[in-house]
Amino acid sequence: MVVCVCNAIRESDVRNCARGGCTTPCQAFRSMGRQPKCGQCASIARAIIDDERAAA
Repeated sequence: MVVCVCNAIRESDVRNCARGGCTTPCQAFRSMGRQPKCGQCASIARAIIDDERAAA
């Protein structure tokens, strides 16, 4: 699933960032060398990160 259309970020990318220690969408974007643009993906990215952290 595409999470961020602006930056072509997939769900698997966000999950990998969360597994790597990112705790916020902004940290995930930075770790991929990207910046949020429109911001509509932030809530979805947050939910994915929270899901990964809960599973850890």
